[in-house]
Formats: sequence, C-alpha cells, structure tokens
Amino acid sequence: MPNIKRIMQPYKKLYKIKNQLSGLLILLQTVCFSQSELIKIEGYTQGTTYHISYFDIEQRNLQPEIETILKDFDLSVSTYNPNSIITKINNNQPNVVVDQYFTACFKKAKEVWKNTNGAFDPTVLPLVNAWGFGPGKKQKIAPVKIDSILRFTGFNLIELKGNRVVKKDPRVALDFNAFAQGYSVDVISDFLKSKGILSFIVEIGGEIFAKGKKPNGDYWKAGIEEPYDNKEDANPNRAIIKLYNSAIATSGNNRQYFIENGVKYAHHLDPKTGYPTKNNLLCASIIAPNCISSDAYATGVLVMGLEKAKVFLKNHPELQAYLVYSDAKGQLQVYKTDKISEILEEVNP
Repeated sequence: MPNIKRIMQPYKKLYKIKNQLSGLLILLQTVCFSQSELIKIEGYTQGTTYHISYFDIEQRNLQPEIETILKDFDLSVSTYNPNSIITKINNNQPNVVVDQYFTACFKKAKEVWKNTNGAFDPTVLPLVNAWGFGPGKKQKIAPVKIDSILRFTGFNLIELKGNRVVKKDPRVALDFNAFAQGYSVDVISDFLKSKGILSFIVEIGGEIFAKGKKPNGDYWKAGIEEPYDNKEDANPNRAIIKLYNSAIATSGNNRQYFIENGVKYAHHLDPKTGYPTKNNLLCASIIAPNCISSDAYATGVLVMGLEKAKVFLKNHPELQAYLVYSDAKGQLQVYKTDKISEILEEVNP
C-alpha cells in the first residue's frame, strides 16, 4: 500500500510556498500603494466641472478615457444636448434605441418615484421649461398653463419596454438632470474600480463618491455648505462628512432660482402641484452606497418637506441625511439621522 504521507509531502511544500508568495505579493502591493502619489485631474462636463483624485501604483493618466466616457454619457441623458437619446425621445423621434446609461437612469427613476410617492418625478421637464429652469425659453406662467401641463406630467405615463420608450401621451418629456450627475459619478467610479484603483474620490457638479481610504489611513471628506443665497461664490462649510465606499449629494433651494415681481422661485418643482416647493427645508444632503441614489433621493426629500422627509428616512435606514431647515423664527436648524454622527464633523453646529 502506498505511503500517503510521503506522496502528499511535496504538495504540502508547494502549498506552503504558494501561501508565502501570496503573502509577499499582498505585502508588496500594500507597500507600493502606500508609496503611490496622488493624481488629480479636472475638467468640464454636463455644464459643470469635475474633480477626480486617485492613488495609482502605476501612475496612469486616465483622463482621456474618462473624457470619452463622459461624452458618451452626455450623448445619452443630457436634455441640453440636441443629439442625445433623451432629447430624441422627448421630441418623439421614431425608432430611438436606448443605451445602458439611459436604461439605468430610467429604472432608478422608477424606483425613487415609487418610494417617494411621486415627490421625485422625472417627467417634470415641461414644467421646468415653463418656469425657466431648463434649456427652453422661459414662458409666462398662469394657473391655467400649469393645469394644462400637469395633464401630461407623471411617471405612470411612460414605460420602458426592452430598449425602447413607450409614451401614453406624446407630450410627456423626461428630465434626468436631478440625478444624472450623481449617476455619472458612479459611472466614472466603476471605471476606476475596473482599473484596479483602490483609493479615489470623484466629484461632478458637487455630487461625490469615495472609495477606500488614503494610503495614510485618512478618510476622504466632503463638505456640506451653509445654505446662503449666493449664486457666485462657494459658501463656507457647515459640516464635513467622512466618506468610505459611499456617496453624498446635496439638493438645495439657495443656488438656482429667479425673482419675478419680488417673489423668489426655487428650481425644485412639486410634480403634484406644478409649482416650486414652498417649505422650510433649505437643503438636503443624502449619504448612500451609490451616488445615483444620493442624488435622486436628495431631490425627493427636498420636495417632500421636513416632516414627510423625517418619516421617509425612518423607513429607509440605508440612507443617512443631514437636513438644514429654517424654524419659525427664521433661524437655521439641522435634522440628522441617527447613524450620521459616526461620520460627521460639524464645523458650525
């Protein structure tokens, strides 16, 4: 009978050597990562700026590939691009086939629309244009005009069947701008992950995702601005959020608005009334596992208003929130979800 121990002995040695080599490889990767330098790139996309920082042991310049991805993304879901897929759909061009970017946006929009009971609705584009916040020319607003537009506003009036969009009313038009920037952050983040980047932060138009920690063990951080009426300059930070494999997006009424007859109209519209939101919630910052969720739910929460938002957030523990609102005396106050204190550094409590 063969000696099993003698037969297995060479294999045990090989297994031991394999483990030692694996450990050495991990050690070398860790050393290389800790010694890699920070790479920073920036540019313009979707009518705004982007900033990306990452640590790469190969010191690669990934900007050319990132720029190509962002151009393809813009050609899919930008309402400001006359040749985009979403513009063609809104203009009822025949035989329009959607791509993976459009499909992901549509499915996420449907999810958030349902979860927020219609507070988030991407069919508001005709209302956005009528109020002068979109690519169209601002129109004179009258209640009868709003009522007319509301007849073809509602995400229940449009479906995605396979790779084509089907409308129940040809006047229905989509607007993914409330969360498209957040999704583009995820798209670029997925690209960096595919390149083996272990530590990075991606910011596009203020929406952010961060992966891992810096080589020295520090967290990537994002600021939440004070909700001041300031269209030009950056406002001072009210709080700092530590990000680790998570995203943050902020939606607020302080930046985009117009004044007519002495009345300020915010760019966030209530899809049910057709009018800009009128509540004391000034800005909503949402932390989530991905930026498309952060961005979409930040918009939905802002439209809901403070009290409804509190109830909603209690039912969605996967989301963390930092909400700034105005109290009865006009003073700024903050509502925070329970677990956010673990990642929060308040600059101005």
